[in-house]
Amino acid sequence: MSMEEKLKDLYERRKKILGMGGEKAVEKQHARGKLTARERIEKLLDPGSFVEIGAFVKHRGTEFGLDKKELPADGVITGYGTIDGRLVFVYAQDFTVMGGSLGEMHAAKIKRIMELALEAGAPVIGLNDSGGARIQEGVDSLKGYGEIFKMNTLLSGVVPQITAIMGPCAGGAVYSPAIGDFILMVDNPASFMFITGPQVVKAVTGVEVTPVQLGGAMVHAQKAGQAHLIGKSDEEVLALIRKLVSYLPSNNMEKPPRVKTNDLPFRKSERLYEIVPDDPNKPYDVRDVIYEIVDRDENGNPDFLEILPYFAPNAVVGFGRMNGQTVGIVANNPKYFAGVLDIDSSDKIARFVRTCDAFNIPIVTLVDVPGYLPGVDQESRGIIRHGAKVLYAYAEATVPMVTVILRKAYGGAYLAMGSKHLGADFVFAWPTAEIAVMGPEGAANIIFRKEIAQAENPEEVRQQKIEEYREKFANPYVAASRGYIDDVIDPAETRAKIIMSLEALESKRVKLPPRKHGNIPL
Repeated sequence: MSMEEKLKDLYERRKKILGMGGEKAVEKQHARGKLTARERIEKLLDPGSFVEIGAFVKHRGTEFGLDKKELPADGVITGYGTIDGRLVFVYAQDFTVMGGSLGEMHAAKIKRIMELALEAGAPVIGLNDSGGARIQEGVDSLKGYGEIFKMNTLLSGVVPQITAIMGPCAGGAVYSPAIGDFILMVDNPASFMFITGPQVVKAVTGVEVTPVQLGGAMVHAQKAGQAHLIGKSDEEVLALIRKLVSYLPSNNMEKPPRVKTNDLPFRKSERLYEIVPDDPNKPYDVRDVIYEIVDRDENGNPDFLEILPYFAPNAVVGFGRMNGQTVGIVANNPKYFAGVLDIDSSDKIARFVRTCDAFNIPIVTLVDVPGYLPGVDQESRGIIRHGAKVLYAYAEATVPMVTVILRKAYGGAYLAMGSKHLGADFVFAWPTAEIAVMGPEGAANIIFRKEIAQAENPEEVRQQKIEEYREKFANPYVAASRGYIDDVIDPAETRAKIIMSLEALESKRVKLPPRKHGNIPL
């Protein structure tokens, strides 16, 4: 063949690959409200930046007529490109090609992308849309999943791993996203994630469920706590990935990118006086505090991306920027269950703190917590074990940590929420802070039990003792006198205090004892 003929053959082969599963399959994909794999990559990455790898890879299956099937790119598109000019590696499963099923070579392409990401020190982004293991390839498909799980684990804490569930994700396929750092889901009937499908559930329990009821976006966002972010469409989810990547470093050896901001670093916010009520028993939404202290754009919008917003709402976690620097924010939210720490919020906080620590993101903690949630249900389900995760995560962290106690900080929850005793670098308190072993009401009932019982007017005496305890112990000055609080600050100056502290900690270095790894109470 001449060069002209060879080039013609090359472009014809490429044309077939670019055609994916064919026009009818593409139409079906669009009819489900979904973009194709190539369209998703195009919208995710900077225009013209995608470089495909492994386009000509073919499966090696011969059983059940598989040898007679042409599967363009073997059902997964892999390569690299940029997001805001920064390198990322991407794979997108192609549902138009045999349902995006994963076979031996399909998995090998994904594994290779992960290996390259590890070598280059760049994030891995997976766009999942697959019917599961390619049954025709038998155990080779299972081998492929296992090798991907191994790579997920090797990459953990080294480069960010982000997975978007944009279609079916069932059986063994769910574990790769679960091992990674962030899962996003499209809130679409065609998008779901579960280990065992509706048919198995019906066979075992007799209950009929739909795929969405079993593993739809809101199930994982609200109940299971596995979908960190959700969007209403493919486009919205892809935009969320771009935003999430903007807060993260490319790898664990770098700091997050710093952006320019026109917001004043020492901007005062007197509105904070109004947001947090003087009455310690009145609720408020801690997000309003966060929005006041993070950077704002030219339109006044806060620079904050909440993670797991629907799960364990008594805690708020997310990425924001302060003076252009990425910070991880952890806060109790008194709007829900008085901001207590329970099993779910403990898991949520611990995981987020460890993510920030892995990727050199400073942690800002806003405290207003009455304690761990009491009760038979929590105790029997392991609140001790789950609560210990928070203690472990903060104690293990070596990134800069700044804590601000807004109001309540009682008992073990005071210790858990980024206290100086666990390693916080700077701890500040508002004048409204109440730092004690327990709340004044409970403490008065115990300490002055006999005196209250013997009084002519027990309720009057009880209220007197509550106030007495509050004045003596439930304030920030006792802790400040011991050096547990670095300063009692004007709430309006919270942003400035945090930013100055972070600047001082810019070159923080911590040396830990040599060990293979710790043993977090999972």
